[in-house]
Amino acid sequence: MKKQVKVKPNSKNQSIEEAEDGSLTVHLKSPPVDGKANEELIQILSKKFNVSKSRIIIKSGLSSRNKLVEIDDG
Repeated sequence: MKKQVKVKPNSKNQSIEEAEDGSLTVHLKSPPVDGKANEELIQILSKKFNVSKSRIIIKSGLSSRNKLVEIDDG
């Protein structure tokens, strides 16, 4: 499954909001430095969708706030 994800780094709280169109807004505590926000994004998505971290791939937008994430929910 593919998801459009908007990332908000440096947030006070870690949370996920799902819009009506199925896209996600993810608030991350990590700063967007050295891939830390991307690592936290993969970790929080693996918990939400109950899949291992290795089954989540950021397809596009590695250095952008808007990402396309592919989740292999098998």
